[in-house]
Amino acid sequence: MKKSSKAVFFIVCALTLFLAYSSFFGIDGYFGDIRKVFVKSGDDIRWGIDIRGGVDVTFTPPETINATRDQMTLAEGVVTQRLVSQNITDSEVYTDFDKKRIIVRFPWKENESDFDPEAAIKEIGTTAKLEFREGSEVTGALVVEGKDIDSAAAAYDTQKNANIVSLKFNSEGAAKFAEVTERLAVSGGSISIWLDGENISTANVQEAIPDGNAQITGNFTAEQTATLARQINSGALPFALNVESFSTIDPVMGEGAKNSMLFAGIIAYILVVIFIVLLYRLPGCVAAIGLLGQIAGAVVAISGYFSIFPSFTLTLPGIAGIILSIGMGVDANIITASRIRDELNEGRTLDGAIQLGTKHAFSAIMAGNITVIIVAAVLMGAFGPPGSFFSTLLKPVFFMFGPSTTGAVYSFGYTLLMGTIFNFIFGVTASRLMITSLSRFKAFQNPWLYGGEKA
Repeated sequence: MKKSSKAVFFIVCALTLFLAYSSFFGIDGYFGDIRKVFVKSGDDIRWGIDIRGGVDVTFTPPETINATRDQMTLAEGVVTQRLVSQNITDSEVYTDFDKKRIIVRFPWKENESDFDPEAAIKEIGTTAKLEFREGSEVTGALVVEGKDIDSAAAAYDTQKNANIVSLKFNSEGAAKFAEVTERLAVSGGSISIWLDGENISTANVQEAIPDGNAQITGNFTAEQTATLARQINSGALPFALNVESFSTIDPVMGEGAKNSMLFAGIIAYILVVIFIVLLYRLPGCVAAIGLLGQIAGAVVAISGYFSIFPSFTLTLPGIAGIILSIGMGVDANIITASRIRDELNEGRTLDGAIQLGTKHAFSAIMAGNITVIIVAAVLMGAFGPPGSFFSTLLKPVFFMFGPSTTGAVYSFGYTLLMGTIFNFIFGVTASRLMITSLSRFKAFQNPWLYGGEKA
């Protein structure tokens, strides 16, 4: 059996401890009086309304528009999709059809350093009406519009050295765009792109574009292209929404509830570690390190970790997803330790027991984890924003049902998926590397340490 070197245990252990420390406490530095965050900490997690408080805003249609019930329903759906596309999963959206207003509540207080609620409100309420027109004037013939676009994604064009929005037209839009670009390529015409009546880009048509793929280019920042892509993916509102009122919400549960959950989590981890160490000895100690890494991974997934990524709202369903995935991590380590013990009781050598035990355990762990990943992916695809990866992937399955964005379910699916992935990394791979590495040390070659009889 080819075994891991002795150094592997210390390398994996050091990396796990570094991940745990950096995810819990973050990494930052000061350049003069300016604080620069390199790695976000657990304190940067976006908590739900009950714990952290949030924003309460009431939207209304313009006074000149007598909105119908169908238009108000459509507007409510678009608002919900836009909230989830910003990782705001703990939100409440209500429509008062009689008074024609949409009441929205979402987490975070005004004083959070990495979140601007007024900017979020502006993005939620804008129409994002996208039009491609012939020529450089808004009066030019309409080529395609937002409804002709299948998906949009922010990207960076290395050749143009510019931030762009990559567009993929649906079949109808692709046919329209192909016909116009083929004609304009011969005549030397141009196509302008308009967002809410404002020209954002104009380009000469050099060649026909028959494949339904195009780009929006302009003097954009990365944040602007990301915002535009989100707005296009989440659909256009039937009208711009005006802000009738805006206020903050005080937390119901407060910081005390968050601290109580943290304390309960620490106690639960300690009790689980004591149990698996007493029952499985050395594999239990390795499992404790693996579980720490998995917990750190869960924090990484919801805190944003690297400062360029937005954090994810941690809701009660999201917490349930984390707990379930950690439970699967405990189960994975118990299965592996049990298989090793069984092989030792069958009379195999320590090397043979570890090799066969981890091999037999892997198939059972793999089957269970793949099943959970599929479930999590389906939940995220069915209840996530239309432009998300899993929603796009599962569009052939759910196309007949229409958008059904539900932040609470999406949050559960996300944390369950990420927790399961980190279970593979730490509960399976890291634990296996550490246990085989430790078995090379003479002090750890007694079968009793792995659940067998004393040598």
